[in-house]
Amino acid sequence: MPTYDYKCLDCGHTFEEFQKITDQPLSKCPVCEGHVKRLISAGAAPIFKGSGFYQTDYKNKSSNKGSSSTDKKGGTK
Repeated sequence: MPTYDYKCLDCGHTFEEFQKITDQPLSKCPVCEGHVKRLISAGAAPIFKGSGFYQTDYKNKSSNKGSSSTDKKGGTK
């Protein structure tokens, strides 16, 4: 269920409401019962947790053993 942001045009109170997409927009402020307007939001953004990405969180440290970035002649692969 999406979260919609609303702002009261009378008192300026902003709030969020979980609603179905098919539900009608709210029309009254829960604080002063004034008129509210549904705000346009950017949508949900991904949430990254942890200290980093593939390099630090998921990569198996034993997979680097035996590999090298240089060949026997001193050049790069």
